[in-house]
Parts: sequence; structure tokens; C-alpha cells
Amino acid sequence: MSASSMRFVFPALALLSVACGGEPSRGHGAATAQTTKAPPIVTDDKSRCDFKGRTDREVIESTGPGAMTPNVRRVFGIIGEGEDRRRVLFCREIDTNLDGSKDVVRTYSDKGDAVDEQADSNYDGRVDTWIRFSAGRISKVEVDNNGDGRPDETRYYVKGKISRVQRDTNGDGKADVWEVYAEGQLERMGVDLDFDGHVDRWDRDEVAHRIADQKEREEDEKAEAAKKAAEAAEKEKADEARSSRGTAGAAKPAGADKAAAGAAKPGEAPSPTGDKKDAATGDKKKDAATGTK
Repeated sequence: MSASSMRFVFPALALLSVACGGEPSRGHGAATAQTTKAPPIVTDDKSRCDFKGRTDREVIESTGPGAMTPNVRRVFGIIGEGEDRRRVLFCREIDTNLDGSKDVVRTYSDKGDAVDEQADSNYDGRVDTWIRFSAGRISKVEVDNNGDGRPDETRYYVKGKISRVQRDTNGDGKADVWEVYAEGQLERMGVDLDFDGHVDRWDRDEVAHRIADQKEREEDEKAEAAKKAAEAAEKEKADEARSSRGTAGAAKPAGADKAAAGAAKPGEAPSPTGDKKDAATGDKKKDAATGTK
């Protein structure tokens, strides 16, 4: 083979090697290219949102932190007509461990409030956690701890704080442990020792009980102090009002009435002796008491 032919054969072999998945040979000591493993292709992603085959649904896929492909799906519903027509989030599901299957799904009301949530917390392909919401807050959580598909632990919440818990520890479908909470703190726990459905022993958490009692006393003391402060302020206000009325009704200075009595009436001129004269004639008038002029 001629030298000119060799110039075309070697490049062709190199391109063929790359096309088949290989790469041209490199010199001794040259660094090799690192390949990134592509995420698994999953045809069934365990979707639990209701959107397939529906024309009144709009689906938006997005990619969360660390994901190479979209792992968050939001399903919107188109409701209303005309000017009232709007898009509302009905369902959201996430692939949290990036294995290609959705493992958390949450549904919403037509007002956009969360209604419930289901989760596969151990990634075995089966739902093991059920959550209910009320007014935007968690109200109930059910958990399947033994993998039988049924919840064996139920937690109840009031205004976002845990209120009580019941557990089925022997798997017979009935609760045999009950926990009661106050302000999020465990107050007492009941145990059904013979599994007949009734509490046989109550264990009280004395520390939590003391904390609750102390908090109640502190709140009572604060209320009492506020009441006394209000009463003192009211009394001070009443005293000030009485003092103001007393000042207004105080006696006039001595001689004030006498000076007023000696003041000349209209049409009369004052006299140095206290006698009153007619301002027009200058004649003295009789004194009403003595009869003299």
C-alpha cells in the first residue's frame, strides 16, 4: 500500500473506532476521558397524579437540585369559563432519591390548599406514609412501619402541634400504646399489656407535667399582675378626677365678696366713704339698712 493511501486509512480507522464507542489510542501516560453514568430510563415513574388522557390538565416538569433530568411534576387543572377561567395546582409529585420513580405526591383543593400527601419513605415502591392537612396544616399522619400496607402508627395534630399518638406494636390491627401530648410535650403514655383494647397502665412523664404546671402558674401570675395594674391605674385616674373637682370648688380669697358688694352698680359712682351716689345727680342714696342718705 502506498504512503498516500495510508494517510487516508488511518484517519478512517480512528473515526470508526469513535463511532463504535471507542476512542483513538493515546500516547503513553495521556489522561483518559471520564464518562458520566446516565440516569436510568424508567418508562413507569410510579406517577399518582391524575393527568393522563385528560385535556383539562396541564403538566409542567422541572428539575430539582442535584437532578440531571426532570424529577418534579406539577399538574394544573383548568377550571372556570370565560373571564373566570384559571389554572389551579391540583397535584405535585417528586422523585426525591433520583431513581426515576416518583415517591412523594401531594394533592390540592381547587382553592390551592394542600389536602393530602402520600410517600414511599423507604423507596421500596410502596406507599408507607399518609398525611392529611386541614387549613394548610398537618392534622393527621399515618405510618406503616412493618411493610404490610396498613398504618400501625397514627399521629394527630392540633393547630400544627402534635396532640396524641396511637401505635399497634403487635400487628393485630388494634392500637395498644397511646401517647397524650400537651403543648407539643409528652404528658402521659398508656399501655395495653394484654392486648384487649384497653389501657392497663398509664405512665406519666413527671418532668413534662411539672413544666406544664409551672407554665400554667406563670400565666396565672401574669394575669393577676395585669389585673392589679389595671385596678391601680383606674384608682389613680379616679383620684385625679376628684382632686380636679376639689380645686375648682375651693373658697374664694377673703374680702372678695365684700369687694364685690362695694362695687358700684351701673349708673352709680363709687364714694370714698362707701356711700353710693347717683352718677347723674350726685345725690346720695339712702342706705337700705339705716335709712340715712
